[in-house]
Amino acid sequence: MAEVTVVFADLTGSTGVFESLGNAKATRAVTRLTEWIGKVCDARGGRVVKNLGDGVLVMFAQNSSAIEAVTELQRVHQERIRSWPEPLKMRLKVGMARGEVVEQGGDCFGDAVNLASRLSDLSGPGQIFATEVVIAQLEPDSAVRFRALGAMDIRGRSEPCLVHRIEWQNEVLSEFFTMPAHLPAPSLARPAAIELSRLDARAAFASTQLPIVLGRNSESQFLVQDPRVSRQHAQIEWRAGTFYLHDLSSYGTWVRFTDNPAVVGLRRQECALLLEGEMALGASFDDLNAPIVRFKFTAGVPGQSVHGARALGEVLR
Repeated sequence: MAEVTVVFADLTGSTGVFESLGNAKATRAVTRLTEWIGKVCDARGGRVVKNLGDGVLVMFAQNSSAIEAVTELQRVHQERIRSWPEPLKMRLKVGMARGEVVEQGGDCFGDAVNLASRLSDLSGPGQIFATEVVIAQLEPDSAVRFRALGAMDIRGRSEPCLVHRIEWQNEVLSEFFTMPAHLPAPSLARPAAIELSRLDARAAFASTQLPIVLGRNSESQFLVQDPRVSRQHAQIEWRAGTFYLHDLSSYGTWVRFTDNPAVVGLRRQECALLLEGEMALGASFDDLNAPIVRFKFTAGVPGQSVHGARALGEVLR
């Protein structure tokens, strides 16, 4: 069996494109993009195994070539869609894993294939998630930048998987990224928690308390009183060891991370929340008066649950 780097590249936002353009035009648009993904990978030494609707499965013999291909895909595609109307923007999310693969009947099978697929699902628009093996095979002098996300629970696997996010934006500062040899598994006695803050209001929610809703409705667990915010604007969920933000609104949600100037726009879509950042509800960050909620991760205290403003009937100040 050959050891290869497996890449799953998926387009997000295609549902909105089909609604806006209709089946025929949207199908042509998606097909052109998936064909372009295949050509870029082929030029870097990859081999397209199959197209999966709005996604592509590719295998690379050389690990470095796979990383070069996916970073090129993200950079070129980000520039391409910059001027597109928001409802038509289809962003890329990528999962990568390396290992032995068995080919049979025009398809491929193996743990690396399953991992790459799961990581593609877990990543958010504009993100590249990779396993520890992919990162470990980088050359010592490699210019590839990445951030360790720690151990994530992957559906179908009994043990957590160490996951890294590869950074492809030219603007990201390299001092934020490191290559640790080993990462400790997360302590089960310290549940992950997310803290939300806006103006003088702050609330923390343990992963065991999720999902929660942010919105204008008094029933929301995190209340944001602004006419641009929908009654149920967005939901934060905890899946496979990761926090996810799912937009439910009429006007959209915009997300940016502290260490990354890129902005992810969501319209009935979701993205993974990483470390800390902020979200604009109902108006983009370009609007200086946009209602902005900041988020960061904390750890629960053993024997003590972390409660939010609604759970305690108070807003922490």
